[in-house]
Amino acid sequence: MTNHPTRRSFLGASLGAAASIRPAIAASHAAPRRAAPAKKRILILGGTGFLGPAIVEHALAQGHTVTLFNRGRTNADLFPELEQLRGDRNTGELDALRGREFDAVIDTSAYVPGHVTAAAEILRDQVGQYLLISSISVYPGFGEEGGVMAEDGAVATVPDEVVAEVKTIQDSFRDGGRYYGGFKALCEAAAEAAMPGRVANIRPGLIVGPRDNSDRFTWWPVRIAKGGEVLAPGEPDQPVQFIDARDLAEWVVHCAEEGHVGVYNATGFDGVVTMAQVLYGCRCATSLPVTITWADEDFLREQDVGPWMQMPLWIPARKNTIASIERAREKGLRFRPVADTIRDTLAWAEEESARRPMFRRTGLPPEREAEVLAAWHAR
Repeated sequence: MTNHPTRRSFLGASLGAAASIRPAIAASHAAPRRAAPAKKRILILGGTGFLGPAIVEHALAQGHTVTLFNRGRTNADLFPELEQLRGDRNTGELDALRGREFDAVIDTSAYVPGHVTAAAEILRDQVGQYLLISSISVYPGFGEEGGVMAEDGAVATVPDEVVAEVKTIQDSFRDGGRYYGGFKALCEAAAEAAMPGRVANIRPGLIVGPRDNSDRFTWWPVRIAKGGEVLAPGEPDQPVQFIDARDLAEWVVHCAEEGHVGVYNATGFDGVVTMAQVLYGCRCATSLPVTITWADEDFLREQDVGPWMQMPLWIPARKNTIASIERAREKGLRFRPVADTIRDTLAWAEEESARRPMFRRTGLPPEREAEVLAAWHAR
């Protein structure tokens, strides 16, 4: 059983959080300034969801010419100054892509291998490079077996009969997303088959920060900012990985600028960041009294408190999988301080909560959290 932190242990943990978050970003401050990139003509398939706008904004800041291809339904008011090609991958409406030349295409909406094949076959003689946003979920044991996953590891598969039935992006999430990782792996293979040697398959982990409507990482800054006693899961020193959408976007654009190809895991960090460092970092973002109470895995399981969605970021230690990111770091992947992500996410969430109900699928309702904490103390 883990006791409440004393003032001394809390200060130690808070200072430790600040100290160890700093190494996780040190490279981005210490690295030499990149030379101004050659201006590129970049086509983005999607571009108006969560990661897409971050990519667009950074590409524009670098002086590139950006064209969007999408249905015009998600955040249709974004980027009115840009050229917007209309079409629908679900229905095969891709004619707007024909006869156009670009230096690179960034595919942020690759979920169905047939969609990737159709777009890549049209574009292969019109673009120099295809950058596909995949996922570390391609690894079949990710989040189930523990250990370290590198890019040369085996990838998930999907039965042929399931592949044949999937025609739309919505279809690819059937059975609760059971085949999500397998479909991403097939999308990677489809891009490489159409444009061999010209594809960068980028595998992010949990993408976080402003505009993240999944409410996963966001749960912790918001919950801790409310103050009081906060239920924390598992071991405080358990490593966690995630990446700020803005850091990922900057690196994706950098890959387009440099022409990097191959397969890359793209999540955090330069150094190890633990669950405690994240939570105490959130604690430093509020002036309200906060107590962080750590409950072990066995107890949480007995209480039917699940990892990942009810306790965001948390994966039980025996299943905690770390993605190796050395390959991406060698190609220039950098990270901002986690404290910046916490601060910016909290500020965004305060505005977002006025637009929609948050945390319907993530975290614990206040009464349930109080119930579990009472059971922990009674124990």
